[in-house]
Amino acid sequence: MASLAAHVVFELGAGVGMPLASIVGPYAATGFWALVTGGVWGATGRGASADRVLAAANGFGLAATSAHLLGWPTRRTRAGLPWLEDCEGLGPELMPFYNPILYCSGVAGLLAVVRENRRAPGYLPIAMLGLVPALVAFQHWEHRRLIRQAQTRPAWWNRRLRGLTHGRP
Repeated sequence: MASLAAHVVFELGAGVGMPLASIVGPYAATGFWALVTGGVWGATGRGASADRVLAAANGFGLAATSAHLLGWPTRRTRAGLPWLEDCEGLGPELMPFYNPILYCSGVAGLLAVVRENRRAPGYLPIAMLGLVPALVAFQHWEHRRLIRQAQTRPAWWNRRLRGLTHGRP
């Protein structure tokens, strides 16, 4: 959850908005993500009763990371891993910071799926991976909406998107 929070805060701070911001606005979206993060974080202290929720959340985190790496332009690193060249209007200059945040999220989610929530059914985190195509589509849909909003209602939270059209300057 810490890596999810870092991801959302990075996007907001960089001026590309955040998921749901084009629909409910930046403050409501920030509140939503804070509640989700706090709720999942709070569930970690409830023991086995929360294992299903946490397994689904960990799987969703893996799906979100996968959606970013599969849905945006990448190149391969020397190790053969996908490395985002651009994502959601952040531009190549912010990718050295954004990629590690995504990889931290993915590794944390994978470790959590493998080591935590053992009382939860194993299919839960795997089923969340089925959301990857929908998440890719949502990311692109939201990105287009955020670009349109930046043109008509520029603000501090969408400032980086003002000069973009269809994701490119």
